[in-house]
Amino acid sequence: MLPALRHLCQGVSSISLPNMGPVRRYLSWENEQRCRGLLEASANQYRKEQEAASAAVLVSLCSVAGEPAILYTLRSSTLSGLHKGDVSFPGGKREASDRDIIATALRETQEELGVQLGEDCVWGIMRPLPDRTKIIVVPVLANLGPLEHLVLKPNAQEVEAAFTLSISHLLQEENQGYTHYCYNGVYSYTLPVFPRGPHRVWGLTAIITELALELLAPGKYHKKTNVVGRY
Repeated sequence: MLPALRHLCQGVSSISLPNMGPVRRYLSWENEQRCRGLLEASANQYRKEQEAASAAVLVSLCSVAGEPAILYTLRSSTLSGLHKGDVSFPGGKREASDRDIIATALRETQEELGVQLGEDCVWGIMRPLPDRTKIIVVPVLANLGPLEHLVLKPNAQEVEAAFTLSISHLLQEENQGYTHYCYNGVYSYTLPVFPRGPHRVWGLTAIITELALELLAPGKYHKKTNVVGRY
């Protein structure tokens, strides 16, 4: 495994096969078809926002030793801008040569991680969201398959490290948190945070993670975001 790639998948070696069924179900063919249907309906609802979006990220589902997980990147601290050193998904701004927003997410993933992916791995487009600079970002949900079958070559100029968090880890309440924000002493909004792991997942990446968990495991994740008029 690459030195730059870390995986937090607690207890994988001690899980017996009969007990792994519910966990693996998150990436099953049946769950994929259900998610694809929901994302297609969502895409129709947010089509105007998607067409106007200027950036995209690839929400990268994968599996490590058979355990469903999500792949994250840690942006290089040498980058300029607000997002340097942040945990993120592979992604960036849309270019004129990109056929659509999905092409943007796939191109950026190749540039950042050296992985060339086809559109067949894409499950669909998630709800567009504004980042801290008001840029509309479209999360593109995709399944990269077993991470052991991929050779990641992080672009050192953009990516400091790559790591995964298992979905079972993210769904455990002790690994979830939230931050309340106040303005002039008055409650304003609440955002989710996933504090436990190689790096803290927060901000827009945490919000997108929350949306992915709600989609993949309905009823198992209790939404913590509360931002009226924004998300």
